[in-house]
Formats: sequence, C-alpha cells, structure tokens
Amino acid sequence: MIQDIFPNEYHVEFSWKEPQAEDLCFAFCKGDVLERLEREELFLPTYAELADYAQKTFYLFRVDDRDYFLVWLKDDAIPEGYDWHPMRLERELKSKELKFVEFTANHLDIWYRANRFCGSCGTPTEHDRKERMLRCPNCGEMIFPRISPAVIIAVTDGDRIIMTPYRRGKYRGYGLLAGFVEIGESAEETVRREVMEEVGLKVKDIRYYGSQPWGVVGNLSIGYFCRLDGDDTIYLDGQELTAADWYTRGEVELENEDYSLTNDMICAFLEGRWN
Repeated sequence: MIQDIFPNEYHVEFSWKEPQAEDLCFAFCKGDVLERLEREELFLPTYAELADYAQKTFYLFRVDDRDYFLVWLKDDAIPEGYDWHPMRLERELKSKELKFVEFTANHLDIWYRANRFCGSCGTPTEHDRKERMLRCPNCGEMIFPRISPAVIIAVTDGDRIIMTPYRRGKYRGYGLLAGFVEIGESAEETVRREVMEEVGLKVKDIRYYGSQPWGVVGNLSIGYFCRLDGDDTIYLDGQELTAADWYTRGEVELENEDYSLTNDMICAFLEGRWN
C-alpha cells in the first residue's frame, strides 16, 4: 500500500529545523501540488528554488536522510519550470515514496491552515518548538494534528462481495463500502452501522484486515472483512451511494496497484486469501 516504502524509512518525529538549500519542499494550492515534469516523471522543488517565493516554511518529516518542508507561497508566482499538478490523477508519474510523502504533507498542510487561529478565543496560534503542536498564547489551548478514523468494509457471502463501481472520467474501478467513525462508536460498530445505512444489510464475523494513512482527507483507513447475516437483498441508500451490488470472483478483473487499502482488500478476496 501507499505507506509501504521499504527500504526507505519514514521518520515522523518532530524537530525544529531551518530548511537547507537542498531540502525538498511541498507547496499546495486547492488540492494541487507544485512539481516539475521532466522525462515523464514529477519532481519536487528544493528550498533553494522556493526561497524567494516563501512566505512561511514548516518542517514536516524525514525519509532516510532527506528532510522535507512545507512552504506557503507569498502570492501566485512560482519558479520557472514548475506547475500545479493534481495529487490524485498522476500516479504513474510519481514514485511510491513521492506519493506517500505528498499525501502526508497535504494532511499536515490542511491541519496547519485550519488552525491558524485558536478555536476557543480566536487568537493567532504559535508553533511549539518541542513537538508538533500549535499553542494559543492567550488562553493556552494546545492543538495537535487531527486524524479521523474511517472504516473500509468488504462484505462477503461465499464467492460474492459487495462493491461500488467507480465511473469518474476515464477511471474505471471498484470501491468498497466505507464511512467515518462517529462519536462514541468502536470501529466494529461503525462497520455494522455503515453497512445497514448504505445497503440495508446485517453482517457478522467482523475481522480486522489492515490500516492505512490517507492524507488527502486526513484520515486513517481501517479495513474490515465481514460476512452477510441473513437476507442478501440490497436496499441502496441513494443519499450516500449511487450504485452497489454483489459481484462474484469470476465477474471482476482488477489489477493490484499496490496503492490503496481498498484495492488491496478486493485483490485479497479475488485471490481467495480472504472471504
């Protein structure tokens, strides 16, 4: 999956650092990231290339011996040779490591922007120098990065699985039932509720499969398999889903992209490793 970047090693520990000329930087704008396209591959700018355009700079994390920084730009000007590229749509032009760090940096960018002011008293927040935290100098409020748990659900019945087909532009693929954990719920309770809400079915034998950080929306996806309990008639909730159906293993052709938890779970079912 996207976070599996071995032999590279991700170091999330916070440090108060100043960027060096060769450090790589992320700049985001409305869901796009600033990158340079060269020989059918995308590359990040160095701090030396962004220094004259930087309004604020924040240390993010380290991969192996490489430090990454977040840069907020002063205005609409960008360095020559760079352009804004959508994170979701150009996977084939990026290494797996770049995809992972890009999603993670986007998660932190959203958090920093959403907490420039204290939610309790409205005072501009300040960056703590010892840990990844924003602090209000007026009321002392401490704000830590927000991670929203969500479940990805594979509902199976023997040789069948419930999937939701994707039809977005040129992309053709399949998804699974999913939803965010609500206040006061366990992840397993969310599985039961979401399945009932989205397709009107009861499930049993809920089993944990795996998890994955998904920085585009700031969540931690938690994958579960479960089995149908009773009637298999789908009652579709048109507000949350436009399509969902039972598919047998023989009806689905899907390549394991080694990218998303959803794809990994579907492939595990198709290959008979989970049911």
